[in-house]
Amino acid sequence: QVQLVESGGGLVQGGGSLRLSCAASGFTFSNYAMNWYRQAPGKEREFVAKIYWNGGSYADSVKGRFTISRDNAKNMVYLQMNSLESEDTAVYYCNVNWARKEYWGQGTQVTVSS
Repeated sequence: QVQLVESGGGLVQGGGSLRLSCAASGFTFSNYAMNWYRQAPGKEREFVAKIYWNGGSYADSVKGRFTISRDNAKNMVYLQMNSLESEDTAVYYCNVNWARKEYWGQGTQVTVSS
């Protein structure tokens, strides 16, 4: 079965950096686009970044600060987050659409202190 496990969240000061990781299993990882979403307290879940096979796309709010990457040999997807702001505080989720169904990890908390 499809499993996504996020890690790497934590507490960081504004302006700092974090690198999130997502370990994927249960499907042919290299064949699928992977996504990161986030959900802040009291807000809806929102798109952050997507990676296809060799390139990514980003929400305007993170463009230029976040970088998504993947390692197909390890079935891993990453989100490098730089210049973090208090508005980036949220639970971050890894996501894949596989067999026309959305799959989500359990999420990892990122808290940015001002």
